[in-house]
Amino acid sequence: MENENPDLVLPVAATTPLKDLVVNYIGEKLQPEDGDVTVAMAVEVFAAEFPEFLMAIAEENFIRGYHQAMCDIDATTPQTIQDSSHEDPNEEISD
Repeated sequence: MENENPDLVLPVAATTPLKDLVVNYIGEKLQPEDGDVTVAMAVEVFAAEFPEFLMAIAEENFIRGYHQAMCDIDATTPQTIQDSSHEDPNEEISD
């Protein structure tokens, strides 16, 4: 599994009024040498200045990922294993 997201180093284009505002703010704050503002820079600034926004996104992402993992486990577990887990282990098996 890859630990680095390649999208973090891509420049952000100011294609909407909100992006324009954010990119300009981050550019003025961090003053990157090449003038490009990246997603990683946006995360850095938001983490420092608006952590509750990033925490809300991170928490939602965690919950959705955890829920998807549980759904995947249910989908890949054979029904026989699920059925046998509800049986009494002391009960005699009859033919």
